[in-house]
Amino acid sequence: MKVCAAAAAEFAREFGGVPEGVWCAPGRVNLIGEHVDYAGGLCLPLALPQVTAAAVRRRDDGTVRLVSEGFAGASFGLLQPPKGRTGGWAAYVAGVIHTLDPPGFAGVDVAIASDVPVGAGLSSSAALEAAVALALAELYGLPVDDAGRAALAAACTRAENDCVGAPTGGMDQQIALRGRAGRALLLDCATGAVEHIPIDLESHGLALLVVDTDAPHRLVDGPYGQRRRDVEEAARRLGVTSLREVDTVAALDALTDPVLRRRAGHVVTEIARVRAAVAALRDDAPDRLGPLLDAAHRSLRDDFEVSSVELDSAVDAARAAGALGARMVGGGFGGSAIALCRATDVAAVAEAVTVAARERDLPRPKFLRAVAAAGARRCS
Repeated sequence: MKVCAAAAAEFAREFGGVPEGVWCAPGRVNLIGEHVDYAGGLCLPLALPQVTAAAVRRRDDGTVRLVSEGFAGASFGLLQPPKGRTGGWAAYVAGVIHTLDPPGFAGVDVAIASDVPVGAGLSSSAALEAAVALALAELYGLPVDDAGRAALAAACTRAENDCVGAPTGGMDQQIALRGRAGRALLLDCATGAVEHIPIDLESHGLALLVVDTDAPHRLVDGPYGQRRRDVEEAARRLGVTSLREVDTVAALDALTDPVLRRRAGHVVTEIARVRAAVAALRDDAPDRLGPLLDAAHRSLRDDFEVSSVELDSAVDAARAAGALGARMVGGGFGGSAIALCRATDVAAVAEAVTVAARERDLPRPKFLRAVAAAGARRCS
């Protein structure tokens, strides 16, 4: 794999010698189930072929050295708190080290390479965390079976929440570490249970097109955190632990605040859409996903208010060009959208999205096809 080779080459240039191994973890796209992970909901992500690779070698002098192609490196001692002391991408690695605190850890050299688009809402941060976490687990003897990977994912989520300051819900880390090729991951965020759901678009002549709008988003910004606080406040006013406990939209009539009612309405209807999407895949009827994607985008745009002009342009243009369904993905406020297309229509849909962006004087979008790939693994 080119990215793994690039990480090893970066390691040799910066640190000399060879790493003890190279580990990689994928970006992800969430088919459906957006902004419900922190509400105890259901999500249906799949891992992408694009990965972040970490070439790693242990040290014994209490020093951590980090380097990444195209980004400034970092170096710090083990007793240095990671939050606020290591900026940018290095804070994610420092947070994982701090949170895992593997037995016998005395320093490490890490070189990173990646082909996961940064700032595109495809979870480049979780890919980075998962690659480093799996490397540390294997080097220091932590469990790496499925239960061990679930624990690693939880540690990565704590690292992002506590050490980076991004209030993410954990879906991204779970799919990065537990994804399987040819499967979407049905994740129950209330219990942590997972089920691997076969997803076969190709045999139905379909493709899932990812549109990177080139409008970056940052989950540490205020709006994402405010949406999470809205969801938690709605649950508190309804007297439930999480909105997962609310079965019907009618039950939300008890919310007198119209903003909170809209936020909660998105969560409740989105969880229902995940169940419908899983049923479609189990019935080997992926064409039924289209209307669900459309409804999800309307809900994210109108009720949760996390879309953007770039995302709406991409979704509207894709649908007008014949996509069966389309929606924004990720945290929102920029990032990426997905469009379920007939494979023969992919080029036309991409062209229509590009033309619409140009006519609105928006950044030129980039495209990739989403194919369900494997989760984090050792690549050399």
